Parts: sequence; structure tokens; C-alpha cells
Amino acid sequence: MMVSPSESTSVMTVEKMAALGQPLLLPSAEEIYGILLSVYGKPQWWSSDPFTVIFQSVLVQQTSWKNVLSVTGHIEKLTPEYVLSLSDDELESLVKPCGFQKAKSKTIKSLALWFLFSDYSSYSDAELRKSLLTIKGVGEETADAILVYAFYRPFFIIDAYTRRFMKRLGFCFETDRALRRFFEDNLPRDAFLYGYFHWLILEHSIKHCRKVPDCSDCIFSINGGCNVFSCR
Repeated sequence: MMVSPSESTSVMTVEKMAALGQPLLLPSAEEIYGILLSVYGKPQWWSSDPFTVIFQSVLVQQTSWKNVLSVTGHIEKLTPEYVLSLSDDELESLVKPCGFQKAKSKTIKSLALWFLFSDYSSYSDAELRKSLLTIKGVGEETADAILVYAFYRPFFIIDAYTRRFMKRLGFCFETDRALRRFFEDNLPRDAFLYGYFHWLILEHSIKHCRKVPDCSDCIFSINGGCNVFSCR
């Protein structure tokens, strides 16, 4: 069962422990979720339309969400049929604000064909992930975002934001697989929980845990610095 925000580790408790010179344990996955939830509230979901998630998950690679919205905001009805009706030049021109337009347009067309003609609804979770990863331009992060937000399959999304955030908390994972297992082994296997958790990390990373961090008023910060928790 997930802890409620009121049950999670508080900043006051952490500060008191630090002041007393007591060792600080790394927070559990549940505690991290509870802390983020207490600060940011219930996060939004990506989109209720699966193909919109697929389209945007490719666009967002190595660009900002603002650029993604600038592209999709000009499309009256985003469907795989619409994408496939465009010539290569037309689609490249459409997605150009997000960069890497040639590669992204090819991946988007491949995914549009996959979405229309594959029997993905009959796939197991592992089969669906494997199928997505066969498409050129779809890496693990993109595949997992599609799995969670488009198809509600339980795979915890590991991206640059998650890696940076967890490292600054004091965690040391040698691989993305180990980082993913930390979440998946210690939380209920629930796509909605994983999706909400990922969005909370994204919100926190945009506000505080940037490449150059802004630790002012950060709930995980002690004396204006990161690495609040020491290793177990």
C-alpha cells in the first residue's frame, strides 16, 4: 500500500536528524513518491489518446516539451492516417521545430504503420515492449513512455531526469535496469502509479533538480545543498 503524504519523511525530520548528527537513510520508493505528491499534488496524465502519446514521445527526444506542443498545436486531428497521408518532406517540415526532423519523421511513420496494422492489443507486456524496440528510433525510454501512457502497461520510465534526481538523493545504480528494479520491486505493479510518479519527477526536475540545481525551497535539500541522504 502506498504511504500517504502525511506518512512520508518530512523535511523537518530530515533536518533534525542532520542537526543531531544522526546518519540519514536513503528514502524508499514509497517515501519519495509521498514527498513529491505532498509538494506537487496529483500530476497530470500525458494524453488519453494513444497515438498522440506515440507521436509526442518521438518528438520530445532531445528537445523541450514547449517545442512538442508548438508542433501538435498546429495539427487539427492527429491520427496515424493523417501522418501517413503526408509526404516525407511535409512531415519533416511539420516536426522541424523539435529537431532531427528526418530521423523523427521516419520513426513516426514506422510507428503509425505499427499502430494501424500490428496486433498489439493481444501482446503480453514483454512482447509489446519487444515489438516497440524493433522500430528504428525507438529506444527504451521512448518505448516505456509509450507503454505506460498510451497502453497502460507497468514499466517504470527511466530518463535523464530520473537518473539525475536519484543520484542527487544519494543513490548509486550501475545500470538503468538496476534503477528500474528499485522502483518496480518496491512499488505495486501499476501503470498509473508509474506514470504519475514519472510526471512528479519531471515536475520536480523542471522546478528544482535541473542540470544546474535550484535548491532553494527544495523539500529534499538541507542547508541549500543536494545529496540529502547518505548511502545505506
